Amino acid sequence: MVNPAIAAAVVVASLLLAILLGKVIARLGAGHHLSPDTRDTLKLGTGLVATMAALLLGLLVSSAKSGHDSRRGQVIQMAAKIMLLDRVLAGYGPEAADARTKLRAAVEDMVDQVWSVEARHGVEARSDHETGDAAYVAIESLSPRDEKERGLKDHAMARAVELVELRVLLLAQSIPSISIPILVTVVCWLFVIFVSFSLLAPPNRTANVSLLVSALSVSGAIFLILELDQPFGGSIQISKEPIVIALSRLGK
Repeated sequence: MVNPAIAAAVVVASLLLAILLGKVIARLGAGHHLSPDTRDTLKLGTGLVATMAALLLGLLVSSAKSGHDSRRGQVIQMAAKIMLLDRVLAGYGPEAADARTKLRAAVEDMVDQVWSVEARHGVEARSDHETGDAAYVAIESLSPRDEKERGLKDHAMARAVELVELRVLLLAQSIPSISIPILVTVVCWLFVIFVSFSLLAPPNRTANVSLLVSALSVSGAIFLILELDQPFGGSIQISKEPIVIALSRLGK
């Protein structure tokens, strides 16, 4: 797993190298090598590559943001289903006390799995379904005495299955999905673009500062893409507050 901060630093270093390379080529490329026709051709080629890089960067940002928002919605949905299941079990009566206790244990274990230290470091979260299975078995073992309890048990079973599905989905989505070859391709295009920009830029401080700010901005976009692709780790991780709130209300 690529560390977002390290990746952003590598991108900045690469683009600074591209700027320096462009300056060197500009100093060596005297005479007809930098004629107006040559500059126009260079601008056309740079514009084409810049357009492709902008489109691909936009797609990566959009994909990462959509995935992040989708997973956040799933966390909120899971919190709501947890509270609903607990209320259904509470309505069933004292016979469901063991199932409610095991539901709390399963939720606590799920939080530890999804927001674990491993997840914060971009490592696949451990998978231990014992507590979740115990809660499901406890609900399944309930013995309804009338139609009301039978309906509550069926409702609880359906909600438990939905929670299991969401839990497995969240664990599966904790693995980063951004393609490294695509990112490398974008960085290579950016390298070419910044060489061209530096080659065409006038040799003054304002132009150099502009190129530096542009390089930092692009590396910031790469950083955000990689951070958004780590929904349960990093500095932009999805909050576990909805699940924590649900936990605080279980058994009451």
